[in-house]
Amino acid sequence: MPTFLFGLLLFRVPGVLGLDVFSPSLRGSILVLIFVGTFMVPSLVIYYLFRGGYVQSLHLTTLADRRLPYFLTAVIYTITGYLFTFHMQVLSTLAPEIGILIGSIAVSILLVGLVSLNWQISAHTVGIGGVVGVVSGLMLRFSLNDLFIPLLLLIVLAGFVASARLKLNAHTPAQISAGLALGLVVSLLTVFWFV
Repeated sequence: MPTFLFGLLLFRVPGVLGLDVFSPSLRGSILVLIFVGTFMVPSLVIYYLFRGGYVQSLHLTTLADRRLPYFLTAVIYTITGYLFTFHMQVLSTLAPEIGILIGSIAVSILLVGLVSLNWQISAHTVGIGGVVGVVSGLMLRFSLNDLFIPLLLLIVLAGFVASARLKLNAHTPAQISAGLALGLVVSLLTVFWFV
């Protein structure tokens, strides 16, 4: 989801991140770094947890399997956000929003981990809810009409994600609704308070 979100922002409305002065190939390189930090590294960590016997399934279907991967993923996202905010001089000056948004995703994942101590919230709907929240928040805050069609498509995608989780009997409607609400609230608050 973060790669999808930043791909949309970097190539549809790069000015909102202050990166419209960068060439498309440089923006592509930034997207690759985001992909590595928010997908590749967490995926490898979860795989190693599975191979080491710390989680029973890569699907993370039980509460016990979800806790450690989500907390470690939140740490990885925090480190990634920190690197984008404080150690990449040009990006931290021109586009501190990248680190801020990655940090908000880390908060969402941490909250999923905390909720997962007692209840199984839908991380899939947290993710898509976060993307919808960032896009709608940026659209409202900066009057970005270029994001209207992507927002409509994201809302349809959110419906598909929620329906798929229900169809697979992976979550209850309450777990899906709570996930969607969590993602929306964290991302909207981030956009309106920090971006």
